[in-house]
Amino acid sequence: MGLFSAKLGIDLGTANTLVYVPGRGIVLNEPSVVAVSERDNRILAVGIEAKEMIGRTPDDIIAYRPMRDGVIADYRVTEAMLRYFIGKAMGRWNLLKPEVMVSVPAGVTSTERRAVIEAAMRAGAKNAFVVKEPILAAIGAGIPIYEARGHMVVDIGGGTTDVAVISLGGIVASTSVKCAGNRIDQAIADYIKKTFNLAIGDKTAEDIKIKIGSAVPLEEELTLVIKGRDFIAGLPRSVTVSSNEVVKAIDKELREMVKAIKDVLQETPPELSADIIDQGIIMTGGSSMLRNLPELVFRRTGVKAILAEDALYCVVKGTGVALEHLDTYKRSIIAKR
Repeated sequence: MGLFSAKLGIDLGTANTLVYVPGRGIVLNEPSVVAVSERDNRILAVGIEAKEMIGRTPDDIIAYRPMRDGVIADYRVTEAMLRYFIGKAMGRWNLLKPEVMVSVPAGVTSTERRAVIEAAMRAGAKNAFVVKEPILAAIGAGIPIYEARGHMVVDIGGGTTDVAVISLGGIVASTSVKCAGNRIDQAIADYIKKTFNLAIGDKTAEDIKIKIGSAVPLEEELTLVIKGRDFIAGLPRSVTVSSNEVVKAIDKELREMVKAIKDVLQETPPELSADIIDQGIIMTGGSSMLRNLPELVFRRTGVKAILAEDALYCVVKGTGVALEHLDTYKRSIIAKR
């Protein structure tokens, strides 16, 4: 195995981190959560194990999300999390230092970008590259990004919504708003609190979104029985929530996402606008899987929107393709030096 060069693609997200190994596919998909004990600042668990502790921990254990809005909020914890994920993905090849490619939001500053590269290097990478998420999402969605044609990608994750128009391998117009899946969950929790006087946790809010949520009102509504703590009596209680209540609850957040799309459409050169009308808007990322979100985008912009295949995995698959063809994609890649 002397020729074996280890390569890993990492979609380092606010909510989840995915790792891709060329030839093996997605080897890891875990929550971007680290459990830290407050007493001695020790890291107790990472990923799935840590997420199960959220909202259920004794006071001296904090379940921590080191990525906020798509960028590193806590450097030390991110590095530990990356080290754990790299080690787990490498398995028995753990002695080899891999070349690592990490996705970053389109709007990152050079400082934030450096922080990602540094964290990857300190977590055991031999070499680290960063690529902007919309470019990776486009590659992963099978869009030929080097054509002289405009393609619009809307990547909606946990922390950020990235909107970009890509042509000739570069980003022509883009914006990044810190409004995505997490903010939708929050809006649902706030609504339940206001309407039913019921306190629910993040996980329940996310469940509501996935099971019955929709971006436009449904004729045949779905309902869900949820359990939480009554604010006034302080006792557990359950209520029934329906889809159209969720539509109402998340209206403001959806407006913000649509506005980001409109803003980018408005700064797109006319030649490329014509291409986008022909091809439609490609939607990627876990939160773009909200029921009828493409329909809402179409209604508000007049441009057809298509949910990419495997929307959740487009970015990480893009890292895999880019790693296998580094020379082809080098114009889009920012290396560590």
